[in-house]
Amino acid sequence: MKAVEIAQPGPPDVLRICERPLPEAWQGEVLIKVHAAGVNRPDVIQRMGHYPVPPGASDLPGLEIAGEIVGGDVSGTGFRKGDLVCALVQGGGYAEYCTAPARQCLPVPKGMTAVEAASLPETFFTVWSNVFDRAHLSNEETILIQGGTSGIGVAAIQIAAAFGHRVLATAGSDEKCRACEALGASRAINYRTEDFVEVVKAETSGKGVDVILDMVGGVYVPRELECLADDGRLAIIALLGGSKATVDLGQVLRRRLTITGSTLRPRSINFKADIAAKLLANVWPLLEARKVKPVIFQVFPLEEAVQAHVLMETSTHIGKIVLQVS
Repeated sequence: MKAVEIAQPGPPDVLRICERPLPEAWQGEVLIKVHAAGVNRPDVIQRMGHYPVPPGASDLPGLEIAGEIVGGDVSGTGFRKGDLVCALVQGGGYAEYCTAPARQCLPVPKGMTAVEAASLPETFFTVWSNVFDRAHLSNEETILIQGGTSGIGVAAIQIAAAFGHRVLATAGSDEKCRACEALGASRAINYRTEDFVEVVKAETSGKGVDVILDMVGGVYVPRELECLADDGRLAIIALLGGSKATVDLGQVLRRRLTITGSTLRPRSINFKADIAAKLLANVWPLLEARKVKPVIFQVFPLEEAVQAHVLMETSTHIGKIVLQVS
């Protein structure tokens, strides 16, 4: 099969087309003929040599795919050969074929293309796990989403808004702020020209938000604690701003704040399967009703993975970048 491999750690041009044997599906896995694969920030970090591949996972980049089940073990899954699915995988998505644990597969939502479906798993699994399972966003609580026009951001804004939560979001330009508001944010904050702490306090009458979804870390963390309401929860999913922060622990104690975080890739199949079941029950109906929509910024052929990574690193995109496999 044709695939894209990382020749060595480095800039986007270390990605190269190669020939690889078809992957073998083991018990509980299906073999998928890939129609499209999502491009995500962890792919970039892996390419740069800063995101180790979990033991047993493919060294090929690509954490989410959509395509047709053509083989493997479908017993007891409800799937059959020929079904169109999207799947969260530990690697190997940038290829013509990829294996996936059957329990991490979801049906392509009705009326949705493979390109649209390939943009869902990595971001939707991450958002559900961190916003709802870890940070416990519920009832009429409010949320601040950092990086609202990232793949994670566009998913989080839409899901939270669809569930009736008030959403605030940050973005790096007025154009991106308007995009966040079109997706369901009640107020988007241009972090280049506004102080998000001041805006959050003003928008919540001084109370603060109940949950923050953060992919920056670093110096953002102490400022985010100021944005939290009493009993608020900060969920950190990436460290684009650095891995170290100075935190006023007295504030954490006095106001009963929670700082949590997670990475999804190394978690067990059972853990991810539980998220898949919750997405199927709670979010897939919203996708099929188009109350939540994929946001695709640009599609590249698999052979142009280098250009897709170049675009990802500019951070000018709004939504997802997807590779289409011919």
